[in-house]
Amino acid sequence: MSKHYSSDVAFSPAVKAVQTRKGSREGYAKMEEKGGWRVAISEDLAAFIAERDSFYLATASADGQPSLQHRGGPKGFLRVMDEQTLAFADFSGNRQYISVGNLTENDRVSLFLMDYPNRRRIKIWGRARVVEDDPELLQELSDPGYKAPVEAAMVIRLEAWDVNCSKHIAPRYTEDQIVEVIQPLQDRIVELEAQLAAQR
Repeated sequence: MSKHYSSDVAFSPAVKAVQTRKGSREGYAKMEEKGGWRVAISEDLAAFIAERDSFYLATASADGQPSLQHRGGPKGFLRVMDEQTLAFADFSGNRQYISVGNLTENDRVSLFLMDYPNRRRIKIWGRARVVEDDPELLQELSDPGYKAPVEAAMVIRLEAWDVNCSKHIAPRYTEDQIVEVIQPLQDRIVELEAQLAAQR
């Protein structure tokens, strides 16, 4: 019986066969023997998640049709509930319910979290369930500043996570991040203009 590794959540036999053919299997096998991918939410991962204002959520139907959706909100809307569990509020939106429908027949999910300014990305694999009948949880995950009602909570049981390399990530910045950088410069300009005006 073959040994199970945390990375098996992504490295299927077909993937491993391609890795063997392409010459990378030996390196990944060594990684697996050293413990593989992490299976609990560390303090570093929790801090990374707390700073995210969006992520991508992948689900698939029972027959394997994939769907990738963007989820956004205020920083920290994706909550760390414990070292194995993440959750976020599912607000009413376009009412397509693709992710919700997929999860009724296939609970596997993958999350892709990007930190563009610092060129970091993290992949998370897990199993998710939709919770509609827990008012306390729905209230905990809600955002008072967002008017759309919370229809449900998506609760994700983490199976593995991994940090990808930063190669090919182009830095991008939100408007708030740009303001934070240029505000001191704008303040200095105002100060210098006042000094020039006083000397005239």
